[in-house]
Amino acid sequence: MSARDDISRDTKEAMKARDRARLGTLRMLSAALKNAEIDKGEPLSDDEEMGVLRRQLKQREESVEAFRKAGREESAEAEAAEAEVVRRYLPAPLSDEELGEIVDRAIEETGATSMREMGVVMGRATAMAGGGADGRRLSAVARERLQGQK
Repeated sequence: MSARDDISRDTKEAMKARDRARLGTLRMLSAALKNAEIDKGEPLSDDEEMGVLRRQLKQREESVEAFRKAGREESAEAEAAEAEVVRRYLPAPLSDEELGEIVDRAIEETGATSMREMGVVMGRATAMAGGGADGRRLSAVARERLQGQK
């Protein structure tokens, strides 16, 4: 079952439960998926759906930070609640240990020896992670490993 199907089912449940906050988030996710499909001109693959959901999660997380910096805690809490709803449709993030293993394999496969090859390592590691890794976390691990190889 695709993420879109899960979201559609959960939207109906949220309507029945009269859960306005969750319903609004689910409708927003559904609209984002539909817009991406329209832009592409054909149905999205499961990986493309996950990409849309990851972008939505990243937007929510960035909004939480911005609202907290501006002292708008109520708005930050609302965005954090939306982020939690989005997270339910994404695969569980990889652990730090798993990220380290992926980066180590990517470095080995690409033959990278310095920070100059960070882009190559990140490209390979991102492909190997298959969407289960946050780019910032993956980048931090890759940077740490490559700087340690001096």
